[in-house]
This record gives sequence, C-alpha cells and structure tokens, in this order.
Amino acid sequence: MKEIIQFDRSFFRLINYTLHNDFFDWLMPLLRIPAFWAPLYIFLLCFILFNVKHRTALLIFFAILTVALTDQVSSTLIKHNIYRLRPCADEALAAWRRVLSGCSTNSSFTSSHAANHFGLAVFFYATLKKYFRKSIYVFFIWAFLISYAQVYVGRHYPLDVICGGLVGALIGAFTGRLFNRFSQKKNPEGAATGRLLNTDPGEKHH
Repeated sequence: MKEIIQFDRSFFRLINYTLHNDFFDWLMPLLRIPAFWAPLYIFLLCFILFNVKHRTALLIFFAILTVALTDQVSSTLIKHNIYRLRPCADEALAAWRRVLSGCSTNSSFTSSHAANHFGLAVFFYATLKKYFRKSIYVFFIWAFLISYAQVYVGRHYPLDVICGGLVGALIGAFTGRLFNRFSQKKNPEGAATGRLLNTDPGEKHH
C-alpha cells in the first residue's frame, strides 16, 4: 500500500507540477465548471429530442438516475468510510504543490466528478451508440478531461479519479442496460419487427 501511495503521489506531482503550463493553468479550472460545457449539454439535449423521440423522457430519467447513483456511491458510501486527505490540503506537499481551485476538507477518495462523468459516458455509450456511431467516444474524452482537471488543479490524486471513474463506469453500464431493457418493453413495434425478421419464411403457409 505504501508503494501504491508513493506512486500515486509521484503521478500527481507529474500532472500538477512538472507538466504545468500557462495555457493549462487557464484552461483546467474552466473544465471543472458546468457552464463551460453548456454548449455540449444543449446539443445533447436537442440531439436526444430529435432522435430518441418517444424515449426521450425515459432516457433523461435514467441519465439522472445514473448521476444520482454515482454521486451517492462515491460521495456518501465510499467517502464516508474511506478518508483520504486531499492533495490541496496536505502540508507534506506544500513545497511544490499547486492549488488552482478551492480546497474542501472532505475525503479525496474517490473523485465524485470522475464517477459522475464516466458514469454518464458509459451510459450514453450503451444507449446512444447507434445514433452517434464513432462520435460516441467524445463522451469519454469529455469525462477524461474533467477528471484530468481535478488532478491538475490539485483537488485529487490520480488514483482518486481512476477509482472514481471505474465506479462510475460500472454504474453507467448497469443503468444503460436497464434503460435498454425498459426501452424494448415500451417499443412493441420494434419487438414485432424483430420477430417478423426472425420468422422462418416456410412458416407463413402453415
């Protein structure tokens, strides 16, 4: 465990201190602000309204459920049982640590930002892949940038966002599968079409 923690701190130093530059110092704090991503959210909402149509309300409900679950698991279940001092509050790192955002006193492990956004990325991958096709991976880039920013500004260690991302991915896969099942039940026309396509041509004369 000591070796893992030491590696995590070294990885944090690489991102937070060694690789810093003026452009990232300006950009990374912005990536953590929801308003910065407003154009993406508006585009996504419009895309869902025009393409998903009769399943829009169900998709939005499951997306909200995904965030609620990832946030509860990360912020309530894990953080209340595993306390880790945030790097921005750790005086042992004060000689070189860079803090570009505010610092809270709650546990650093796991990153709720990473859990929430990777949860949504996997959920959208499971539910919207057929609409976005290869462009669906933009959601993973979105989740990665926000998670990377958490480390860059000094709020989290890399292991915090990696584990948070894994928690979110598992929950997103679960809610995505649930949505697909509910969606099939509420789309009898699609199910009937599937049965028709799978019917043996020889059976129509019997």
